[in-house]
Amino acid sequence: MEVTVCALGDLALDVVVRLEQRLEADADTPAAISIGGGGQAANVAAWVAHLGGRARFVGKRARDDAGRLAVAELEQAGVDVRGPVVDGRTGVVVSLVGPATDRTMASDRGVSPDLRDTELEPGWLAGCDWLYVSGYSLFAPPIAGAALTACRLARAAGARVAVDLSASTLIQAHGPDRLRAQLRALEPDILFANVAERDAIGGELPAPSWILKRGAAGCTFRLAPDPPFGVPAAPAVEVVDTTGAGDALAAGFLVGGPQLAMTAAARCVERPGARP
Repeated sequence: MEVTVCALGDLALDVVVRLEQRLEADADTPAAISIGGGGQAANVAAWVAHLGGRARFVGKRARDDAGRLAVAELEQAGVDVRGPVVDGRTGVVVSLVGPATDRTMASDRGVSPDLRDTELEPGWLAGCDWLYVSGYSLFAPPIAGAALTACRLARAAGARVAVDLSASTLIQAHGPDRLRAQLRALEPDILFANVAERDAIGGELPAPSWILKRGAAGCTFRLAPDPPFGVPAAPAVEVVDTTGAGDALAAGFLVGGPQLAMTAAARCVERPGARP
């Protein structure tokens, strides 16, 4: 049966800068630079559609050129885009990928965090099997309140809820206890996190089921009531860019389970950018 996933969070443009050597002050560094759609929730929606599921994105975006480009790319991927369109600035994320494929990101979220619970329409969440909530949506109002309301609407419509933790540095700045309280209110059916995010929130993932991402070492899955089990990373032809690998993994799991999750992540790292 085809799975329908609604993803709530950011829509942005990604600028991926692949450096041939380390940056040096007052110098010109050769690089390969690409521009494409981004935003964690939008990336998940794009991967869901690519992997054979039905995808809907819910979020606030600006009516600027960047917003029009980002929406057009998402719709071309087969994603149903919903949410308010406002004056302002669409977010941009710059990802610096070093010669050893290490990655550093600089993020401007634009109008995405301004989504309010009063702007949500229940019809946007109708018919979904999963509501995916980006962890970035929990760090600032008013979108944090919109995420909670969306979870309630989704559950009322029969959907399950998945939450993806984001950025250990942001968890520490936001406050681990505060985030754990939000997760208790959201009651996710499954929680995605990497090792650094798990450690930042306190060393134990507060959800009955969770997926712990370990990079090249694969993942540990805890799908209640079964005990945890490990799945190795799927082989990639060449690791080019790890941007978006976790988003692809989340989409793969929601559409088809652990094996598709690992396959999608491997596909993602074989090319620049976060989208399929």
